[in-house]
Amino acid sequence: MKEGTNQLLTVIKGFLATKDEKHLKQFLLDMHSVDIAEVISNITDKSDKQYLLAQLDSEQAALVLNELDAEVVADLLQDVSSERVSEILDEMSFDDAADFLGELSENDKEKFLDLFEDQDAEDVQELMDYREDTAGGIMTTEYVAIPDSITAAKAIEVLRETAPDAETVYYVYVINLKNQLVGVISLRELIIASPDSIIIDIMRKNVMSVNVNEDQEDVARLVAKYDFLAVPVVDDKQHLIGIITVDDVIDVIHEEATEDLYRMAGTYEAEEDETLARFSTAFKSRLPWLLITMMGGMLSGQVLKNFSEQLNTVVALAFFIPLLIGMGGNVGTQSSTVTVRGIATGQINTTTVLKTVLRESMVGISLGTVMGAIVALAAYFWQGSIQLGLVVGLTMFANMVTAATMGTVVPLLLKKVGVDPATASAPFITTTIDILGLIIYATLATLLLGIL
Repeated sequence: MKEGTNQLLTVIKGFLATKDEKHLKQFLLDMHSVDIAEVISNITDKSDKQYLLAQLDSEQAALVLNELDAEVVADLLQDVSSERVSEILDEMSFDDAADFLGELSENDKEKFLDLFEDQDAEDVQELMDYREDTAGGIMTTEYVAIPDSITAAKAIEVLRETAPDAETVYYVYVINLKNQLVGVISLRELIIASPDSIIIDIMRKNVMSVNVNEDQEDVARLVAKYDFLAVPVVDDKQHLIGIITVDDVIDVIHEEATEDLYRMAGTYEAEEDETLARFSTAFKSRLPWLLITMMGGMLSGQVLKNFSEQLNTVVALAFFIPLLIGMGGNVGTQSSTVTVRGIATGQINTTTVLKTVLRESMVGISLGTVMGAIVALAAYFWQGSIQLGLVVGLTMFANMVTAATMGTVVPLLLKKVGVDPATASAPFITTTIDILGLIIYATLATLLLGIL
């Protein structure tokens, strides 16, 4: 637990022990909702958690509960009156409420959904119907839209009426009579515009939007690329149905980055529940690639068996096998990590594939030249053999060029055939490079030692 949170927890526990409601309320009023959520997470007594929650007004309580796990929230609200829960839920934005309800059991979901007003319940249910990893799953329907035929003065009147319920008003979206998105105007542009100006004449018509079924990663890339604070969401007929704000995009980026890291490790994010299911997921995701690695190891053994004559002739060749294989694996993993990350962020696409492969190949050539020269000299001074130094140096060079190139090409090919490169790249690349490295070593030793 962070030092700041620990200090806040100590102070609040003092208020809880004395039931000093007056000072506790004032103290909480000055705290950020994230800090209050952290304190609640570190309090073990459920009654203390509920007492703490009771000191918050509905708006602050909604912000705090939005920072907690859905199961924790459901447990906290279990003994709270329906009126109080309804007030808190009413302060939640529709997308946050949908995220919260979406993680609950069907019984709890229905119970809390019944506490919303009918129209709000429909809006929340509509958001829950979208897949959670799509634009529809992370959008909110609380946005500001104005007709393109009204004046700037009238638009500001509309804002005064609708803005309090909107999640953000930095961008004001413009729609036609069919509710189709036709433009956008910033709040600043609207305020400084002539009151008699017609919106269609002062709006920006080249507005970027995302389809409701678009993958959330693509949405995150768009927002990150153009530094948007929000992006509109439309259906297949260009009807405006919601917006995605930058705070939701940040959550997506964090979620996707975490997911990719765990996939690369062939594991999962540890949580207290669903232990068996998560064990099964980890087992199934790791087993196929470990089997490939094992088969690769057997193939490497077969290569070494065929290499045994050279090893018996020049025993020193065996001294460098771990070094050559290890260096090749490291370079391949580094290149694949860069490539997988580039694929995930959208920096590597169909137009940049060739450039990426050439760049990593040049890196492999440069590193191979330096490392090959170093290991060749080391082999010469260690064993006193120019031939051995030449074989080891050339193998190091070839291994690093091959590894860098494969580390780039393999993730791209896996992505193209529909296999997740984050999960498959590392074991596939290291195994393949090990086998190729031994073949290159054996081939060069056979050719060069025989000639020289």
